[in-house]
Amino acid sequence: MRKPRDYDSELKALQDKAAQLNQRKVQQLGELVIATGADVLPVELLAGALLAASDSPDMVAKEEWRSRGAKFFQHSRRKSGGGNRRRPPSPPTDGSRAGETPGAARA
Repeated sequence: MRKPRDYDSELKALQDKAAQLNQRKVQQLGELVIATGADVLPVELLAGALLAASDSPDMVAKEEWRSRGAKFFQHSRRKSGGGNRRRPPSPPTDGSRAGETPGAARA
């Protein structure tokens, strides 16, 4: 006699997997925002730009954006061997120049 299927556990496993996929998608979107440098933009501006892009009926503009995005990913893969694009370090907040040790004499 066959063992009956446990539909509740299968459903729970599928729901857990869907939650993991959604969490990974959110994380990757955040990483994309950081990799493009858009994390310096105000959230309202970023949201507005995304809404405008998704609402735009202009297929020519969308194709240009898609092409630019593809070039970004090709460039970042070539540049860093497949990893995220690195951003330059932020300027120090103690008034010294980037790359200088604090307290070093300026020329």
